[in-house]
Amino acid sequence: MSSITARAKVERSGARTSVEAGTPTIGNRVRSLREAMGLSLRDLGERSGVSAPMLSQVERGETSPTLAVAAKIAAGLELTLSQLLRLDEGEHVAVSRAGERRLLERGGHRYEELTPPLPGQRADVSLHRLAPGTTTGGPDDPPLHEPGSRETAVVLEGSVDLFIDGRREQLDQGDAVTFDADLPHHFENNGSRHARLIAVVSAGLRRG
Repeated sequence: MSSITARAKVERSGARTSVEAGTPTIGNRVRSLREAMGLSLRDLGERSGVSAPMLSQVERGETSPTLAVAAKIAAGLELTLSQLLRLDEGEHVAVSRAGERRLLERGGHRYEELTPPLPGQRADVSLHRLAPGTTTGGPDDPPLHEPGSRETAVVLEGSVDLFIDGRREQLDQGDAVTFDADLPHHFENNGSRHARLIAVVSAGLRRG
């Protein structure tokens, strides 16, 4: 646990327990996660049941929330308490070496996972290589990602067509697209040369 910057320190005073948040680490993490989800303090307050003024104090490092309050904040951010406090993480740097990553290939579609499977992972990055005339999936395939997921893809080489929810978007080298990844979608390479793209899927960031 010595490698964990934000750790839970149980300070028992009667039945109360609190999170050691004297440093701004926990507050900064709450703020960055909240902003990544596009939530205001009021939004997070409604989702978590913790008042906006209390959330503001936590983010600024002015108060140490009880574990019960921290658990509510975590739930509002769609995390477990351990994930919020990073108690289930070991190292803060994980290197994914070329040649050692998970690699899948089907019908001319080569798929490589760039992010390692870490606890509390909220985004996955993958590299896709499409031979001419191939696709990442079929138009009738179900959504591959959980509800609320959002995907951003960048074309590194060649050109591809994105088919999503009955719509088609042509993407050339250097183009980027962001879309709701829980909708039926797939990429096609209708060109004469190989295409490569990087896709980043973020879990549960879209609000209904």
